[in-house]
Amino acid sequence: VQLQASGGGQVQPGDSLRLACAASGRRFSDNVMGWFRQAPGKERDFVAAISWSGGITYYGGSVKGRFTISRDNAKNTVYLQMNSLKLEDTAVYYCAADERRRTTYTEGDYKRRGLYEYWGQGTQVTVSS
Repeated sequence: VQLQASGGGQVQPGDSLRLACAASGRRFSDNVMGWFRQAPGKERDFVAAISWSGGITYYGGSVKGRFTISRDNAKNTVYLQMNSLKLEDTAVYYCAADERRRTTYTEGDYKRRGLYEYWGQGTQVTVSS
């Protein structure tokens, strides 16, 4: 099983980026998927998550209103559209997937790193002026 994150890069404040996480080795259409990020010297923090159906999404407080998570189950891919990027968005972004299928979770569960068994390798996003 592999989660391959892509789409990172260096941009200026106010710019947009779209990250993609393509899964291979198994289908994740019935699984919760999420994005986390880790800045140098800091913990890996929750960014966004989406239910297996796509009908439920959650966001970290600092990205709410600017980032949008979505999924295309036919392509076994989850996306993170990032708009109005800020300097503090600079980090390595990781996608993650839950092992359990079609499971109902609380909002708090979605935001826990421990929920996710599968992790991608990360893609660097650098916002600088």
